[in-house]
Amino acid sequence: MEYIWFVALAVAAGIGGWQLSVWIVETRAKSRQYKAASARALKEGKPLLVAGGPWGVTRTRRRLNRPAHGNGDVCLDIDPRALGDHPSGVVASVTHIPFADKCFGAVFASHLLEHLPTVDAASQALAELNRVAEAVYIVYPSRQSFAGWLVPDHHLWVWQKDSTTYLKQRGKSTGRRAAEHYG
Repeated sequence: MEYIWFVALAVAAGIGGWQLSVWIVETRAKSRQYKAASARALKEGKPLLVAGGPWGVTRTRRRLNRPAHGNGDVCLDIDPRALGDHPSGVVASVTHIPFADKCFGAVFASHLLEHLPTVDAASQALAELNRVAEAVYIVYPSRQSFAGWLVPDHHLWVWQKDSTTYLKQRGKSTGRRAAEHYG
């Protein structure tokens, strides 16, 4: 009977280690994408747009003073709480971005598309991001992440292969190619 507790503890430790490694890989990917977006904006000589406020809407990030990612020259979010006190924060929907065509050198969108309600809304957001920026860099939760599965307002699966972004409504059997995202 004692071995059952040992096996349960070993399984829990294995799952915890696996999720920690998934989180580390996601964090590194987010950092790489943010650095690439920043470098591209600098190369283009245009500002960097961060779509999805750096603070999110939970209080935890503010309490810990840990934004989800770096600030852009301009940050855009539908919820003003996510923008915090960013000096160039813009409250707007990512599906209707209030900026001129190609006015940004790059846009960085981290953990944003999966929160949109439908594939069509996410496709519209990708079109808007591509319209306002020379290049678009996105980050999304891995299907290996328990958090990606458990967050209740994750409505879509997002993944990329080469320069194509794919979107799939959760609970539906057909995925759909949305748009190429790199300029």
